[in-house]
Amino acid sequence: MYQALYRKWRPRTFDDVVGQDHITETLKRQVATGRLSHAYLFTGTRGTGKTTCAKILARAVNCENPVDGNPCNCCPACMGIESGAILDVLELDAASNNGVDQIRALRDEAIYTPAAVRKRVYIVDEVHMLSTPAFNALLKILEEPPAHLMFILATTELHKVPATIKSRCQQFAFKRISPRAIAGHLGHVAEQEGISITAPAADLLARLADGGLRDGLSLLDQCSGADGELTEEVVLDVLGLAGSRRTAKILDCVGREDTAGALEELDGLYRDGKDMGAFLGELSTLVRDLLIRKTAPEGGQGLLTGGYEEKVIRHLTGQFSAGELVQMMTILQTAQADLYRSSSRRLDAELCLIRLCDRRLAENTEGLIARISRLEEQLANGVAIRPAAVQPLPREEAQKKPKREEPVPADMPVDDLPPWEDEPVPPPPADDDLPPWDPDPAPPAQEPVRQPPAPLTAPVKPEPAPSQPQPATAGGGDWNGFLKSLRDVPPMVQSFLRKPGAVTGIFEEKHLTLWVDSELTKGVLSKPDTAAMLERAAEAYTGRKRRVLFKVGQPEPPAPVPQPGAVAQPEDDKFNDLLALGRQFGNFTVK
Repeated sequence: MYQALYRKWRPRTFDDVVGQDHITETLKRQVATGRLSHAYLFTGTRGTGKTTCAKILARAVNCENPVDGNPCNCCPACMGIESGAILDVLELDAASNNGVDQIRALRDEAIYTPAAVRKRVYIVDEVHMLSTPAFNALLKILEEPPAHLMFILATTELHKVPATIKSRCQQFAFKRISPRAIAGHLGHVAEQEGISITAPAADLLARLADGGLRDGLSLLDQCSGADGELTEEVVLDVLGLAGSRRTAKILDCVGREDTAGALEELDGLYRDGKDMGAFLGELSTLVRDLLIRKTAPEGGQGLLTGGYEEKVIRHLTGQFSAGELVQMMTILQTAQADLYRSSSRRLDAELCLIRLCDRRLAENTEGLIARISRLEEQLANGVAIRPAAVQPLPREEAQKKPKREEPVPADMPVDDLPPWEDEPVPPPPADDDLPPWDPDPAPPAQEPVRQPPAPLTAPVKPEPAPSQPQPATAGGGDWNGFLKSLRDVPPMVQSFLRKPGAVTGIFEEKHLTLWVDSELTKGVLSKPDTAAMLERAAEAYTGRKRRVLFKVGQPEPPAPVPQPGAVAQPEDDKFNDLLALGRQFGNFTVK
């Protein structure tokens, strides 16, 4: 029967443990000298050897022929403990046995002397999962244990273990295993198992293991099923990763603000079956390396993951400022956190890339700091800052520009010139003709232009200009400005308020009247919670409390204000003919 590599190659002695010499040497000396503690607490991340060292220690303290603190693994005690035949060494999973009843039963059994070995050993894995009453039940026996009893507690979350438990144990912190040590061990295992693997592939698996040797062996076991030699490209295809080259290419598009190129590369990764979460993780790792290289170019060399060539790192580092890299890390971390509860992982990854490429989309403080830091770095490097290109006017505004009037015929008399055309202004005298101590000459007198007589008809009343948005004051407010100031409004309410023609707000002295187009809109907006929210928003916007009222229909237009001096338009056709005849033959006045 096939056995997983991480189980088959589990260390059996302290000397076989990889990367934890500071712990194994101490435990070997304690076993060899007999200076053993009654309780140990092993802490560290997953796959670093906590449970393995606990099992080795349980065999070593009961071994009949220990060798320099290591178990011999040949005596009946070692073989019985390893096979599980000796019940005096018990491994307990606190994740599934976290109740107080299980700990009380364990405490009642612990007082009995062992039957087949010297010490009764209890290995409690994931001890932080115990409940508070279970910890209290375990506390007494940890404080005053029998001489034949030993507890070995293991946890990945030390902060969840009570201080009363930690103070009664010897704590050993298991550190993450270096990628170099993991790669070397993977190469040894692959050689023993007959797996052909290249050095770059082993280094890639070591980096993906993230300090856990068990994860590295599991990844090697997963990739060993591929045909032929296990290369870096094969590992990337089997694990669904983008790879350093493609990730660096996408980040290069981000540095050049090439949104289209970045999205095309992401589409290629998606079609190749790459996982979007894994891609964002690789991109975060690369941005982290760039940030360390940017902020600590000398001392931070040992902190890099080592998955990218020096030439690539140097090229990408010059494209970003430190502020931009911090902003990018924030965007990537947020996108990764939201990706696991997203309904469209591809869409979230695309939105993340768009925000990375176009830094103007970040309207928060971090985005502003990133753009300022980029400008400062460009100025420090002597790069000329080009002003933004002038955007052409929209078509509607271009149509509003005054059109060029056609030239006036030369034979047209002066009296017939329209009143809006002025005489050409003579050019001012040259500066050389004026002494510096003389005052500016007075402009030459111009001959007054004769204006045509005012029309006899009453001026047409101009249409009332549309109301312009006014800034909010203590006594009034503008509806459009009020909509822009709304924050934390449910999407459904936002859609009704911003729908054209659906809602119109009128600020009054003590009320905010919302004219709605239908009873449906009124029913949605007039809910108590929504109305209260709008009242609070109106008070924050205008500085005055107003009650929100809802009415169906259109707001009434304001009453027309009569203009002083307005003359009624005559309706008699003969009178109109007389006025037209007077315009043709000269000045004509009606009294």
